[in-house]
Amino acid sequence: MLSYQHTYHAGNLADVHKHALLAAMLDYLTRKDKPLVYMESHAGRGLYDLSAQEAIRTGEAVAGIGRVEAWFGDDHPYARVLSKVRAAHGDAAYPGSPMIAAALLRAGDRIDLAELHPQEATALEQVLGGRAGVHRRDGFEMVQALCPPTPRRGMLLIDPSYEVKTDYTRIPEQIAKLHRKWNVGVIALWYPILTARAHEPMLTALEALALPGVLRHEVRFPSAREGHRMVGSGMFVVNAPYGLKQEGDRLSGLFAQLSA
Repeated sequence: MLSYQHTYHAGNLADVHKHALLAAMLDYLTRKDKPLVYMESHAGRGLYDLSAQEAIRTGEAVAGIGRVEAWFGDDHPYARVLSKVRAAHGDAAYPGSPMIAAALLRAGDRIDLAELHPQEATALEQVLGGRAGVHRRDGFEMVQALCPPTPRRGMLLIDPSYEVKTDYTRIPEQIAKLHRKWNVGVIALWYPILTARAHEPMLTALEALALPGVLRHEVRFPSAREGHRMVGSGMFVVNAPYGLKQEGDRLSGLFAQLSA
């Protein structure tokens, strides 16, 4: 299914959760003077305009980054990326995860991004084509083909739309296979927490794999609007980098204030 476009949802509270943790992981990984690889299975367009009608219509960015940006001081890697992207693209610009990676990684680090949606892939090539390999193919096919990557050090973000319901059942098998090929890689899975609790069987299957260094972090938040089914955001990370739990704990306290 190619109907999903993240433009409507960019900068929402789930993005804040996901992107803050992603920035923290990449910040830690780049402290060591060794090259790394960053891969994404469902990349999107990389750069979003929060003044676009799509974003204004849902109001998710206003209720998201527009509400909580003060949580992140100038020295936080997420805040540094926001400042860098706005300086280059305007105050209404918001970075997707590929651009967060491009902003934090170094010249010698490799980036491979998969995106099947034709318009999204074209936009991604326009903003990051000179820095990253953009693959117009199924994201799971790409990462399975590239693993184990060169260099072997690095991370993968799996971030599907979950509009294809088989994603929930497909993901545990995919992650198990990827880890067998690439046991040193950081594998980070984002998932929505919906009122229907569709994520729970997937998480049960993932935890049964007994993978190493697992960190599961979830936050809850009020619905963006009446009838909106997403009430939280989760990350399941294999080989979680040092310090990620502390950042997760900090975010947990901040998100709890939204429902107080």
